[in-house]
Amino acid sequence: EVHPQPESYRGCVNPIGPRACYDEGKRVAETLFMDYKRSNGVDIRIVRIFNTYGPRMHPYDGRVVSNFIRQAVNGEPITIFGEGDQTRSFCYRDDLVDGIIAMMNGPSDFVGPVNLGNQGEFTIRQLAELVIELSGSSSRLVKKPLPPDDPTRRQPDITLARQHLGWEPKVSLREGLAKTIEWFHSIRLSDYRPPTPNYS
Repeated sequence: EVHPQPESYRGCVNPIGPRACYDEGKRVAETLFMDYKRSNGVDIRIVRIFNTYGPRMHPYDGRVVSNFIRQAVNGEPITIFGEGDQTRSFCYRDDLVDGIIAMMNGPSDFVGPVNLGNQGEFTIRQLAELVIELSGSSSRLVKKPLPPDDPTRRQPDITLARQHLGWEPKVSLREGLAKTIEWFHSIRLSDYRPPTPNYS
């Protein structure tokens, strides 16, 4: 395992595992874009986006931040998998957009891939506890079995983004979560449909 992950890291993927379509889908997209550039001379850019969150994210998109906030504002138990010791890095949406714009406006000979993400690293348990604190929720943590092939650590190395784009994230997790929770409080969750009838 390489940590933090530079763009040169090619991954450790189980091509027949339950997460394979997610992991391999991103990998094949990069392959297709690079082949199309080589074959047709098309101007492309490749960014590798690490966990992004913020106001207007779909409450039922299945990502950990939206799941935790939705559960917290509803006073429901917050579901963590395993002990919640696995780590992730969370990038606020405005920072990500700034990074993508910088990449699109950058030099044409720098096509990437380039990592865009926040280097702050938090355990899933820390994220859950911060969501509970900032939302004023009475939710408690409930543990479920860890899914197979779930990465234990995810943190981007953003050296290339700093060097080539002059970019790095500015919004802390606490600040970004507070804004996101405020937005979740302003909506009616019933206006948003879960993707399947059995979604939890």
